[in-house]
Order: sequence, then C-alpha cells, then structure tokens
Amino acid sequence: MLPDRIDYVDLDRAKNAFIAASKKTMGFAEAYGFMPGGFGASANVFALDLKPFLKSGAENLLVTLLPEGLGTADDARPDDFSSEEWVKFWRNVGLKTMSTLTNDAASSGMQTILISLYLPSARPELVFTAEFMEGFLDGFVDGCKRVGCVYFSGETPQLKTKIFEDKLDIAGALFGVVPAGYSAIDSSELVEGDFMVFVESSGPHENGFTTLRSVAEGLPQGYRTKLPSGMEFWEAINAPGHLYTSLVQAVMKAGIRPSNVEPITGHGWQKLMRPRQALRYVVDTMLPVPEIFSFVEQASGMSTETMLKTFNYGVGMAIYTHTREEAEKVVALAAEQGLKACVAGHVEEAEAREVVVKPLGVTIHGEGFALGK
Repeated sequence: MLPDRIDYVDLDRAKNAFIAASKKTMGFAEAYGFMPGGFGASANVFALDLKPFLKSGAENLLVTLLPEGLGTADDARPDDFSSEEWVKFWRNVGLKTMSTLTNDAASSGMQTILISLYLPSARPELVFTAEFMEGFLDGFVDGCKRVGCVYFSGETPQLKTKIFEDKLDIAGALFGVVPAGYSAIDSSELVEGDFMVFVESSGPHENGFTTLRSVAEGLPQGYRTKLPSGMEFWEAINAPGHLYTSLVQAVMKAGIRPSNVEPITGHGWQKLMRPRQALRYVVDTMLPVPEIFSFVEQASGMSTETMLKTFNYGVGMAIYTHTREEAEKVVALAAEQGLKACVAGHVEEAEAREVVVKPLGVTIHGEGFALGK
C-alpha cells in the first residue's frame, strides 16, 4: 500500500486562481507606492513611497501589522444552494473577509496598503469549487479596490488531519500606514462632552454567528425562512459588511481629529465604552434597526439588552469628536460615501463605564466587560 500524499492538482489550480486575482489589485495602492518587477507566488515586494512622509516632516512612520479571521460566517447557510446562490454567497463572504480585516485597522486611522490570506483546508477539491473561486475572489478583489490596497495571495495549505474535510478556515493579515502628516487615532483624548456619531451597518457584518446559527436551527424553514420583507434568513445575515477605511481617511483629511473610533463588532454596543476611562456614553438618537435584528429578537426571545451586547444592532462604527460641528461634518462625509449616519449622543463623566440607550430604556453597565484600550 502506497503512503498517503498530497495531490497538488486541485491545490495548484486554486493557488493559480488566487495569484491571478492578486495581479488584478497591483495598481490599487498607487498613492502609497508600486509593485516593482514581477508578481510572484509567495515572495512579493511592494515599494512604499516615503517621499510624502519626508515632506510632511513626520519623525516616525506609523504602521500596523494586523492578523484577523472571519470566524464562522461562511458556515451559516442552507445546504441546497443553486450554483448562482453559491456564487452570491461566496462573493459576500469575500467582502466580509475584507471588512473584518480592514475595519479594525481603519479605527486607528490606518490605510491598508497590503493584504494577504491564509486559507487552509483538508480537501481543497471540496472547498475550492468553481463557485467559490468565482464568487469569493470577485468579492475580495472588489473589496481591495474599495479600500485601496494590494492583495498578496498568501498561503493555501492542505491540512488533512486538522480540518473537517468539507470546511475552510478563512483568515489573513494586513500591513497599513497612517498617511503622511496625520497621527494615529486612539482614545487617550476622549473626554466628557465629546459627541458620538453612529455609522450604519448592513446587518450582522461578521459577528454574532454562533447565535445566528442557533436561531436558524429553530426556524420553520431554517436558513430558508423568510423575513417579513420576503428576504430569506441566510441572505440577511450574509449581507457583506460595510468597508469604513475610506470614510475614516476622509474624516482625517477634512481636518477632524476623532477622539476615538470604534468598530462595533464582537460584544456589540459594549464596544462603545471600550476606552478604559470611567465615562458614560449617552445615546439620544438611533439609526434605523435593520430588519434582521428585529426578526432575531422576536424569534429568539432575547432581551433588547442581550441583543445590544451580542450584535451591532445597526451600528457598524462609532466615531467620536470634540464638537458637534465636527460630528455633523462626519455625518455629511458618510453621506457622500452612501452611508447613513447620525449624531447619536454624547459622553459624560461617570463613576464607572456604562452605555445609556435612552430610546430603548436600556443601560449597559461595564462590570464584566473586560476589554479596554
């Protein structure tokens, strides 16, 4: 009996498709540099243009290296997709992957320049299907164009003993810089009297999928269950997350120095009080709540407070400013990019961290919320 071995036929077919997709992004970050020479499979080089940083008089080049994974958003779906539905599903997952990677970087003012993927599988012939390659890569390359970054294809190892045969792990990493003449955004300047701007989400984005999968198990038609609008459950939770890099960059270029920026991901609205300062975050105005959250709240029996602690509940990012004038300008900049936003509330002094959501009559206390920055 011959020993087991890796069959590189299907694996190399996928690798070549990823490399071909990478080449489509070569010019997406021209404002920050260029690709010198050829575009290799694993040894790629990007020439970062340092002249703008030297001209700005900056003493330091502020960079980030950020790893992130998609989680289980690609497992939340029915098993009876048509070929067209598979392509749509995977395209949205490609955009979701871009969202989960770049939005965290954007929250500190970073412009993503380079991005790469790590996609291990046990059976590449089962996961790297024609629909996956068409949909996922189209979505991911589109995301690169929107963000303005170059995709280095990364690694697609076959791990026969470590991953379920029909599953794929989706993760990656990025390199980003703060544009010349700007400083990184952190929460050290957040103070009483600051204003909060809420920027809309498109739905769950990339978080809360453990709960969403559990809810689907109890629905009469599972993932095919229709919401009141007629949209199927899987479609509503599969909506690609918004990409906020260009908005944050526009805010900075408008001369606004946010005192904090928070992507509302895992932990839901608890993320509003992520800064470690003892502050109260008072929400006076809310954005419209996407239908999917009202549906999940009713179907699951979860309290509104629990929903707010689990999901973004319609808020994909919160941007904090020192003045109302700046906050209103952020709302206008968001509108220019097709994003709904509102001046949602303000920050007060407090004895401990808490979020007061006046329209819902809910107060989220900081006890038990361990994250901080």
